[in-house]
Amino acid sequence: MKLIPLLLSSLLILAGCGGGGGSSSAGGNSGAEAANGSNPATSQNAGGNPPGSTGSNPANANSAAVAGTMTCNSPVASSATASSTLVSADTPNASSGRIYASGASFPAAFVTNAPSPDTLNWSITDQSGNAVAGGSLPVAAGAVTTTLTCASTLAGYFALSATLANNGGQVPEAGTRPAGNATFGVLPNLAGIVPAVTYAHQDLHRFGMQGENDNGPVLSALGISWTLDDRSLATMEPSAANTFNPNANNLDPFYTSGNVMRFIRLDGIPAWASPTNAFEDETLPPTNLTYYQGYMARVGTESNIIRTTYFPNQSANYYQVTWEPDAQWAGTNAQFVQLYQTVYQGLHSTDSQAVVMGPTDSGPDTTASQLAALQPLGYGQYIDGVTTHGYYDINGTSPSYPPERLAGDPSTISQSLIGEMRGLRSEMASQYKPGMKLFQTEVGIMYDNGTSYSATYPTANVLYAQGAVVARSHLIILGEGADQTWVFYGADFPGKVGYGTFFDLDNPQGEYGATNISPKPAAMAVAAMTRILDGTNTLGPVNGTPSGVYAYAFQQLNNGAVITALWTHNNSVWSASSGFSSTYSVPYTLAVDAPGTSGTVAVLDEMGNPSTLNYSNGALTLSLTESPVYVISHNASVASANATLPAGYVPN
Repeated sequence: MKLIPLLLSSLLILAGCGGGGGSSSAGGNSGAEAANGSNPATSQNAGGNPPGSTGSNPANANSAAVAGTMTCNSPVASSATASSTLVSADTPNASSGRIYASGASFPAAFVTNAPSPDTLNWSITDQSGNAVAGGSLPVAAGAVTTTLTCASTLAGYFALSATLANNGGQVPEAGTRPAGNATFGVLPNLAGIVPAVTYAHQDLHRFGMQGENDNGPVLSALGISWTLDDRSLATMEPSAANTFNPNANNLDPFYTSGNVMRFIRLDGIPAWASPTNAFEDETLPPTNLTYYQGYMARVGTESNIIRTTYFPNQSANYYQVTWEPDAQWAGTNAQFVQLYQTVYQGLHSTDSQAVVMGPTDSGPDTTASQLAALQPLGYGQYIDGVTTHGYYDINGTSPSYPPERLAGDPSTISQSLIGEMRGLRSEMASQYKPGMKLFQTEVGIMYDNGTSYSATYPTANVLYAQGAVVARSHLIILGEGADQTWVFYGADFPGKVGYGTFFDLDNPQGEYGATNISPKPAAMAVAAMTRILDGTNTLGPVNGTPSGVYAYAFQQLNNGAVITALWTHNNSVWSASSGFSSTYSVPYTLAVDAPGTSGTVAVLDEMGNPSTLNYSNGALTLSLTESPVYVISHNASVASANATLPAGYVPN
């Protein structure tokens, strides 16, 4: 740690030690997620280190310090609107979701309403509670805005806090964001670390998202390549038949840049076409299947026009026919297959590149069961690929119910996300056409059951845990053989607490379509993961890992670099009475090269911060925590021999 004086007595803390994710003393977890180890639950700043400390970084304990610094200087004071709030803070740029490029300048603005001249104490911490910048500034009495110009080559999630030395105060609660901090993110710069990938077709990108369709800057920051575009009959013809013209311009202008691809959603029947007279009915087929087939032919016509016009390097159009039928479908299995036959024949009659996908049940296990039940009825003739949602536990997908929770015991592994994905892949491989794509099109991680937004919730521990579980869930899904995985959701929304990867800063319970947002650690973990793993094929789970260690190998397209994602998890570390272990980490040795060789590899933390590690005799020694790390190596033969390709998975 190094201190440098700034103007007006402001201080800068350089983040070179412990600035990256994966700290063993870093912000912990809630519920059973604590099993992965972090600070005691009684820590004064919710599981992080005391402000100003750097903690340790066991994931990089045998490496050089994580590269990256954050600087904030050149304060400028101006008048502000008087308020009863003593102090507030922001990095005001709602259009980007308060996410900034590596090295780019951004403002850190503090508004004070001191009754007399005072000193503003401010600090910036990462997702682990490590201080990365901070200092003190004199402020005049009255309403004043003091703006620092900041820049960071340290990537990740950051929390900006402030208080007045004499008069106190803290950053107030805003929407679903608790009091105490204003949050922002900085993207990793992986140039020269993760090799660039050439895509033969645009649709080889692996990451989609629900909840940010109309905010291109945010999707770009997150590295998202797919969103849902609704072409259901309920949306396109809500009131009457034959009102959708496929040759008209029905396309959301968001898609005309060609940067983010359309995954076409077809579920939902309007009341006029429904046997139940319900709008957006998803319980039964429409009353007139002949009409419905013709409607789907029109959808295929439009989709083909859009693809060839705006996405010329996309090889196919992809269609999701039903949405969680395990929770909604009231018809028979025969009717379900008939529905798919109708859609399939309609789309394929006008779109020769149509990929019709289903059934999209709520979890990999229920999707596998549905496939098994439908196969004797000929369902496989009417799908070109499989879609599923990724909800893996009936109790919830939250820090208390992480995806590996039941994977450590051979008798219960099938009930974990790992086992469910293997069961789904096995069913596809044994009963359905070879080479079918598998897309996971929705999984989100909420806060723990029974919680609610408040000035003190979520804690830093909860946010840290959510970010780690979001990353691990998608790594498992890809590592166990999904071709795509989709993040859920953008900002927090009403009715379900915490699913957002962003805070909604305006609405206390969240709102759909929120635009004034700021990131949680989950958002920045996603932004790193997409930049590291997009443009890869899956090699599969690494063989022979000990209980509690999880590792998945991937290889970049065109026989490129090998990327291995690794972490540890062990529920037994959690104790309701003593909280979290502050020292939990697990040593693990990964084969990265041929025996007898030595060299260096790049290791990236959960947020994409790089460090360099030495390996010898072809093996790299790591100290793993609950936060994933990514190892970049180049011996694909070693990686392939050390991993098991998922059943039925066909690399691109």
